[in-house]
Amino acid sequence: MMWPSSQASKILTLLLFIVVIYCLYMDTFLFLRIQNYKLDIFDQYDNSTQETSTRTSKSQMNYEDVVWIPCSVNPLCHPTVKSLMVDHVNHYIYGPLCSLVDIGLGISERLLFITPNMISVFHVFIACVGAKLLTCQSLVARRIAVVLFQLRMFLDDLDGHVARERKHIKGERSEVGTLGYWVDGLCDLLGVVAMMLGILVYLKNNPPRRGYKGTPVSTLPYHQLKEINSNEDIEKENVEIGISYKTKVTFQRIAQIIGLFSGQMLLSSLAWNRYIDLYQDILENSTEYDVSRRESTFRSGVFFSATSLWRIVNPHSYLHLLSLSVFCDKTWPFLKAVHYAGYGCLVITVAISEYLVQNIRTAVINGNDV
Repeated sequence: MMWPSSQASKILTLLLFIVVIYCLYMDTFLFLRIQNYKLDIFDQYDNSTQETSTRTSKSQMNYEDVVWIPCSVNPLCHPTVKSLMVDHVNHYIYGPLCSLVDIGLGISERLLFITPNMISVFHVFIACVGAKLLTCQSLVARRIAVVLFQLRMFLDDLDGHVARERKHIKGERSEVGTLGYWVDGLCDLLGVVAMMLGILVYLKNNPPRRGYKGTPVSTLPYHQLKEINSNEDIEKENVEIGISYKTKVTFQRIAQIIGLFSGQMLLSSLAWNRYIDLYQDILENSTEYDVSRRESTFRSGVFFSATSLWRIVNPHSYLHLLSLSVFCDKTWPFLKAVHYAGYGCLVITVAISEYLVQNIRTAVINGNDV
């Protein structure tokens, strides 16, 4: 039985507030951790001096030596370019949960027959079940679908975690070009397509309505009545304050809105992966550049701000917001609100990132301030 909508709204609002505060808290401590402690990605052979770096400043203290939460579940221990650009929910909530599940079940060490690619394929199956439930008229069924899609996103994190553990890689990285990279990307795409198709079918079968509601029709000026499209299916209702004229939103309009939102997610995914690759090449992979310059750039507030933009404007964040709107039964209002505005945010983020990439590359090569 569904709990009262007012009670559900209060609980969701409280949980959302707690999650936002928690993420801001973790962002603050992530920045302080980067500033004050040793970074694993720069603990490597320094080509510029032909010897291992022996800096002994306070910033070179090992973070795991002073933190009380074990690094096996602590998302702040091993910051990398990709970890700074992963959305807050995946990094601060699903990431530690993946570690706990892996430790509890021993997937990385004992259950070797379970491969990361198997996990990726399995979460596509979960997405298909969720997509079917999204088409149901029952809000309970659609909320269960949201839970399944969040489980899919958790499993998407888990396959990467298992892959890194078996390769003994600390921190998140995009291994562009590998089989796992393409399988993971394809399975993510299929999961998103399943979700969007489920929403499309639901809105087709339960089209939103629009129209005029107010005083009796005989008192309305002619220009107000022209807002009703005579080509659409018009429904009249008697209400206490007058007559309600409502029109069903056409399937063409529904498909257009969903298509525009899907386009945002596609462009966001392409741009997000592009900048992860660029930043990794400049700061993590380009060992021919001076390690101290790369490290100081990585620690800079400018770089942290640049990556923080992609914590918000990335495909996973889009999916979390869409899931929340479905759970609250506000899918159509959310899609209408962002189908154009989201492109504006994406264009601004890309423009800022292009400018910062050039500054960061110059800082690493020439030693200038970012």
